[in-house]
Amino acid sequence: MTRSLAPFFSLFLSTAILLLGDGLFGTLLPIRGSLNGFSATSLGLMGSAYFAGYMLGALFGPAGIMRVGHIRSFAVFASIASAAPLAHMLFSDPVAWVVLRVATGFCIAGLYMIIESWLNEQATNSNRGTVFAVYRVVSLAALTLGQLALNLFDPGGFELFAVVAILTSFALVPVSLTTAVQPAPLETARVKLSELWSISPVGVMGCFIVGLVNGPFWALGPVYAREVGLDIQGVSFFMTLAILGGALLQVPVGRLSDRIDRRWVLIFVLAGVTLTAAYLSLAPGQVGTSGIYLGAFAFGAFALSLYGLCVAQANDHAAPHQFVLVASGLTLVFAVGAMTGPLAISGLIPLFGIGSVFALSAASSGLFILFVLARILAREAVPEDEKEDFVAVPISQTTAAPLELDPRAEGDEATQS
Repeated sequence: MTRSLAPFFSLFLSTAILLLGDGLFGTLLPIRGSLNGFSATSLGLMGSAYFAGYMLGALFGPAGIMRVGHIRSFAVFASIASAAPLAHMLFSDPVAWVVLRVATGFCIAGLYMIIESWLNEQATNSNRGTVFAVYRVVSLAALTLGQLALNLFDPGGFELFAVVAILTSFALVPVSLTTAVQPAPLETARVKLSELWSISPVGVMGCFIVGLVNGPFWALGPVYAREVGLDIQGVSFFMTLAILGGALLQVPVGRLSDRIDRRWVLIFVLAGVTLTAAYLSLAPGQVGTSGIYLGAFAFGAFALSLYGLCVAQANDHAAPHQFVLVASGLTLVFAVGAMTGPLAISGLIPLFGIGSVFALSAASSGLFILFVLARILAREAVPEDEKEDFVAVPISQTTAAPLELDPRAEGDEATQS
């Protein structure tokens, strides 16, 4: 297997370096913003701006890549993304930071698309599942190390911003030196929300709810951890435990959903999100450090498992030629939810306190349970032999699955050939 994965080494290395920097930056920025005295509204806007930029990158990035090629596009995106952390140090203003987060999200989306399309070009139907699995492990390991890298320097200084800039620049090196042939031009699937809704209302609404749940966690989770009394090391542990929780529960829950009605498993996970988010919203001042860590692990286990379940539920009802449409559409629906969540939370914090970071998650997931129950009554479950296999997705700020690298895309290729 090692020999078969050798052609992918440079791309995996670029992914690891890129996610290491992006994972660190996503946690560092809200902490530094709070140290600078930025309001909860400003911090929420920054979180929303990142997902807005990512959505714009997913929509318009392929056009630029087709025009100048993958390597040149990667160089442009990496250069802008590496300059952004340094620009944050030059312009300590909330408005400037919001604009920079849009630019960062746009560039990160472009970088991911290039890496993933390149991986897909070199993967075959016989090793695509293995390549996807390794990609997920690399992503998880890099994101986890990114959280722990927060302890290297004082977030109040410039050093960590410089580390992010250096890592993003270094991510360009393996891709630039690869001898692999550039992949074919990217193609974008036109997203038709009406068609997507007719395929799976639960999948569409679910991905929006996932955005509402996960967006505030990525944008304001570090601020919550600081406000409940954790030091910088504690913040890194808080975020790391949530990521590890999601990594551990995602596959067992997904495999269970392959055997029974996936919607009942979704209800179970939503109930877990509701309870753990409610616990964390009420925890400030009520529980100690161990209780906060336990809540973070449990919340991550449930909340970061939702996206894969929603995508699998949608694909159960999609024809093979619709898999790319479903993946593209659900990513954009998630981004809309992830933009909305931090904005809503930033308005609630001044009124109800820092526990509001998780209050919206508890409320939205609880209400979604009722929607899923209504759909169970309205539509029969897909027979087990007609289900698409659950595929765990990489856990990151964007929670985006590689659209073409996903093993489900094999059926799409077979249909079109």
